[in-house]
Amino acid sequence: MTNAPEPAAAPEEQPLLAVVKGDPTEEELAALTAVVLSLGSGAPAEAKQPSARHWIRRQQLQLAPKPGPGSWKRSRG
Repeated sequence: MTNAPEPAAAPEEQPLLAVVKGDPTEEELAALTAVVLSLGSGAPAEAKQPSARHWIRRQQLQLAPKPGPGSWKRSRG
């Protein structure tokens, strides 16, 4: 005999949205749901590295970091 843990009971499903005031139409609820779901979708975008073209363009525009006042503003790229 093995003492296997019993599967946990599934938690009750909570509604995504709750209307606490007013009487929205089906279309208004659908629009609101779409907006709320779009806000939380996906993982944060990863910061991508600048391409070689970016650095070439900076050299052509003479945007290379130069020492002096305000150099911290130009150093980001």
